[in-house]
Amino acid sequence: MAAQRQILELVNRKRRHREELFGLSGKAIERWVSVNAVDANSNLVELIKTASGKLFFLANKSQEQISEDYRTTSQEIAKLTTAIEAELG
Repeated sequence: MAAQRQILELVNRKRRHREELFGLSGKAIERWVSVNAVDANSNLVELIKTASGKLFFLANKSQEQISEDYRTTSQEIAKLTTAIEAELG
């Protein structure tokens, strides 16, 4: 959850749009793209979608023992967050 909040805060703080990105579900991202006329094929949107999928993986694994896949995915999310911040300038 902290990683999701961090990504949402980055996107909403760095870019001023008519509507904020309210979540990282597919529908929330689609709405944000549509309402704000963001290029759906942009690197930023791709990074957000990738982070969303990886966060979904972690959410489904949260009740299990910490596995190597979990650790690797957590590191990938950290890298994606950094890439999103860099993309936003």
